[in-house]
Amino acid sequence: MNLYNLYGLIFLFLTLNVFGQNQEDKIYNAVDSFVAHPSAKALQNLNAAEADFWRNPKSKTKDELLAIVVLNCNKAYYENQFGQTQNAISSYEKAWQIYQKQKLSNYDIIEFCLKPLGNLYTVLGDYDSAENTIKQYFFIVNTSKNYPDAQKQKFAAILNLSNVYQSSGKISLAIELLENTLKTEKLSNLQKGILWNNLGNNYLLSSGGNLLIPETYKKTENAFKSAVKYLENEKGQSETLSNSYRSLATFNRKGYNFKEAKSYLDKAEKLLLQTKNQQPRKLAKLYYEKALLLFDERKYDESTKQISDVFKILIPNFNSEDILPNQNQLYAETVLIDAIDLQAEILQLKQPKKALKAFDLSFYIEDLLMNSLIYENSKIISQLRSRNRTEKCISIYSNLYETERKVQYLEEAFQLSERTKSGILQRYRSNIKNASAEEKQLLQKLQNLNNAILKEQQKGDLADISEINNLIKKQNELMLSLKKIQSENQNYLSENCDLKAMFSKLENDKAMMVYYFMGSEKLYYFTLQHNRISLNQVPIGDGKIVNILFFINYFNDASSITNDITGYNRSGKAAYDLLSLPTNSVYQNLIIVPDGILNFLPFEALITQESKTTNFAKMHYLLNDFRIAYNTSANIYLNSRPVSKSEKTVLGVFPVFEKTAFELSYSKKELESIRSNFSGKYLENSSASFSNFKNNASHYSVLHLSTHASSGDIETPASIKFYDQEILYSELYNLHINPDLVVLSACETGIAKLYKAEGAMSIARGFQFAGAQNLLFSLWKVNDFTTSVFMSDFYKNIKNDVSYFEANSNAKLEYLNDKSIPNAKKSPYYWSSFVYYGSISAEEKSGNYIYYVISFLIVIGLFLIFNPYRKWKIFTRFSKKRNTKK
Repeated sequence: MNLYNLYGLIFLFLTLNVFGQNQEDKIYNAVDSFVAHPSAKALQNLNAAEADFWRNPKSKTKDELLAIVVLNCNKAYYENQFGQTQNAISSYEKAWQIYQKQKLSNYDIIEFCLKPLGNLYTVLGDYDSAENTIKQYFFIVNTSKNYPDAQKQKFAAILNLSNVYQSSGKISLAIELLENTLKTEKLSNLQKGILWNNLGNNYLLSSGGNLLIPETYKKTENAFKSAVKYLENEKGQSETLSNSYRSLATFNRKGYNFKEAKSYLDKAEKLLLQTKNQQPRKLAKLYYEKALLLFDERKYDESTKQISDVFKILIPNFNSEDILPNQNQLYAETVLIDAIDLQAEILQLKQPKKALKAFDLSFYIEDLLMNSLIYENSKIISQLRSRNRTEKCISIYSNLYETERKVQYLEEAFQLSERTKSGILQRYRSNIKNASAEEKQLLQKLQNLNNAILKEQQKGDLADISEINNLIKKQNELMLSLKKIQSENQNYLSENCDLKAMFSKLENDKAMMVYYFMGSEKLYYFTLQHNRISLNQVPIGDGKIVNILFFINYFNDASSITNDITGYNRSGKAAYDLLSLPTNSVYQNLIIVPDGILNFLPFEALITQESKTTNFAKMHYLLNDFRIAYNTSANIYLNSRPVSKSEKTVLGVFPVFEKTAFELSYSKKELESIRSNFSGKYLENSSASFSNFKNNASHYSVLHLSTHASSGDIETPASIKFYDQEILYSELYNLHINPDLVVLSACETGIAKLYKAEGAMSIARGFQFAGAQNLLFSLWKVNDFTTSVFMSDFYKNIKNDVSYFEANSNAKLEYLNDKSIPNAKKSPYYWSSFVYYGSISAEEKSGNYIYYVISFLIVIGLFLIFNPYRKWKIFTRFSKKRNTKK
């Protein structure tokens, strides 16, 4: 055979094997080539192969699309191995989206896509997406006949769901799930060992780190030892056994048994290093735990060396001579946050300013993580993570101020506090203004699906699991679409508060601000007045904070105060002293930004001077010294628009619920009182439906709802009753209203599940998300009769052109001075429930503006009459300007 023929055969062979390949074969060959030699460079080739596939205009077969699913699952696996967590999530999401949309089969989508995707969501704190993903594959296994390894996948779903519950703070749910599974399911020794380890970690978390309680200590220790007993003889489970030894190390470290803790960590490290294909992140986490142990032993230099090892693993180009990485080397990774925070605590001991720079890096990563989140709940939990770090920074700034007396330190501390105050609410309000029509529509649909899921789940055993899964499936599709839009415009920016503008607004409002930050060790409070800022603190651990809890407990029911008037007087004064509110101020307007449990405290009812009187009207309340308005954050106060002085029109909602167990007999009296003062539309009885409210809400300046409401509980969201249905607080988000005032004349409209950073998930919050800036709402169950009296006085004040927050104070004082009301009904329980959140500035009437313009023109006219020379010059100048414009 001559050389020419040989070349011809080679060319034919290549043509048949390369150019003759169909799309499906090309993709699988690219995947095989990549898996044989995975690397960052090979990853680029894989991406190129996928891009070629989508560029081809030919219609895609199901086999070809399945090949793309396989490609993305393999790509995601290695992206995760290379530490590219966000990229891995995107690849898994793409695979699942194609698989689901095209109704593909013949591939274990749970094992190779959904399980790792759910775990990665958990790692990055996207707990809602993680829970939805896990519930989806649990449903697939339970509804599919002959699903391969069905028992294995059910176990994986239970295990991973317990991890989500544990990470998101739902410890009781995690414990219940794990204990029930261990009691009722047939499990292998390996499965039992893994579940016992998880259960031990949840017992440890449920104790709040307090291992002094013998029962908790024993339960936790037994769980971890049971895990080791089941796992130590299992072959090929070095990583799983390593996890149990790490848990025992944490347990002993928290119990100050440092020698035992080190022994277990050494065993854990040895086993992990034996594991094939170990993920860098897991090794980095183990080194972080070693650094944490050394820190607790006060071996700070050795701890720093371990932290450096963490950085070397997670940041390939990290310079080991540096103590900290550069900001441009950072990415969304929680282990990095933990390591940097620990290094900051070491620096804090001798180099506090460097510690602050380190903490700044952690805040930066938190911002990156926040950008990847869609669901409100996950964002709140992410924001909560930074509270402990914020408290440490405030402490450093406070100490620096004491040493150097630079106001800049107090301002920086204030800005950090503001980062965690209703951040989700603030960013939602800001982003919704700039969102495209498509994004707004997706957000609304996502919220509607979330509400539908919650309502179905509330049915308990009667809930339709198939319907819930169908809703989750739709929610997942919307979430991915929203992610795509929002990834093109990273909308998370931590907004600083303009302090110069803040002081100016306070001066214009003739007000001062007391701003609280409730930490785990101290209660900090900033006072802003007369262009000055001050910072003070109260230790939480010395028992003083209990005075606040005692005071709040007096409002649990109507009789607590009247049965112990002396005790109330004493408790109110103790709480007042602790909160260090201003006295003898030039201004009588007080803005309070509460935090933590202070969100439920009626400041007006605090006792400023203890007395022996049993006459409630003669007691010395903070109400007598100040007109009080609350705000959820400094920025919300600063950016609030002035209260409108134009004519008020009211949309009143009065279901009344006549001849039912829910009847509000005095609601009619409240209605007549308001209607006699204000024109508007009043929805009574059956007309007070939710749809009628929604259709009319945008047309009136004041929305008044006189009905029943509930704060809910840990599992049940807050809700409000309309005539035809009960509405969850989150169902109000999509109202998109812009009223001048919302009055929630109902029980517990301002309380619900509380998050330190974000406040209560209450009915009031629902209206704030909907667009309401000024609200009057209640902190506990209100009395039907006394509420109608208070509301009547409140609206009479507004009719007389009194501002909302002043009308609130006046109505309370008038209530106390009303001689027709018996002393028992003048208990603070009856009049201090309603609190006003919002602006205290009033806009100028348009008539005033015209008055100023006319006055100015008259002055100019008189000036021109009496100064003819100037008249000519001015006329010439104005003529020139008109000509120039022409």
